[in-house]
Amino acid sequence: MTSPTPFGARLRAAMDDRGPLCVGIDPHASLLADWGLGDDVAGLERFTRTVVDALAERVAVLKPQSAFFERFGSRGIAVLERAVADARAAGALVLMDAKRGDIGSTMAAYASAYLDPSGPLFSDAVTVSPYLGFGSLRPALDAARAAGAGVFVLALTSNPEGAEVQHAVRPGGTTVAASVLAALKAENAAEAAEGRLGSYGAVVGATLGGAVREAGAELAIDGPLLAPGIGAQGATPADLPAVFGPAVRNVVPSVSRGVLRHGPDAAALVEAASRMADDVRAVAE
Repeated sequence: MTSPTPFGARLRAAMDDRGPLCVGIDPHASLLADWGLGDDVAGLERFTRTVVDALAERVAVLKPQSAFFERFGSRGIAVLERAVADARAAGALVLMDAKRGDIGSTMAAYASAYLDPSGPLFSDAVTVSPYLGFGSLRPALDAARAAGAGVFVLALTSNPEGAEVQHAVRPGGTTVAASVLAALKAENAAEAAEGRLGSYGAVVGATLGGAVREAGAELAIDGPLLAPGIGAQGATPADLPAVFGPAVRNVVPSVSRGVLRHGPDAAALVEAASRMADDVRAVAE
């Protein structure tokens, strides 16, 4: 049986072809209202289908936020399942923003939910939390490798509360964030040795500025760096080189409201995403 193409290689090809951009699918109540939709399953489905139909053939990555679907129970999950399938069929990579983290069989069950190719929520990658210890992520890391999928691990997040954990100094003198990034670099070593982008990424906020240096963080992990915070949270593509330095080419900027606020008009969504991708490409090359 032929091994699946690793996520890192597929991500690099998608960013080179479609532009380095991830668009979040975040159907929270206020955005549904802005689109003139009800805060119900019908509104959720209309919103989600509009975004997928408009962007899945054009952007490199679509990132549904699982919580906004879960809040509607099984009917919301059904909408999410269809969105994942339709987006992948149209050529977009799907990054499931679930931020799961647990130990043992529970972590293995989360991995099965999102990283088993036979499952209805199988995604190209998933976000996970390492704060039960990086080793607790092993079931997800191994499942991703077997499926040719990826993981993005929370490392330096943009929320102010994150620093109390991520900047904490371990007994060896390194910060928690630096240790997470070093572990990801080790996971990417085999792909890096073959000259490819690794499949194990970190989440690093685009709004952090000098906080990356304060954490003693080395961002050259030979894998992708998901950078939320572009647009409504205040960061711009022009900020990326200062935050990410030489690793900027591996950055996958994530924007949600900055694109989604232009809906429900499909052409306006496409224009906003294309403009953002062009702005990122200009600073990353």
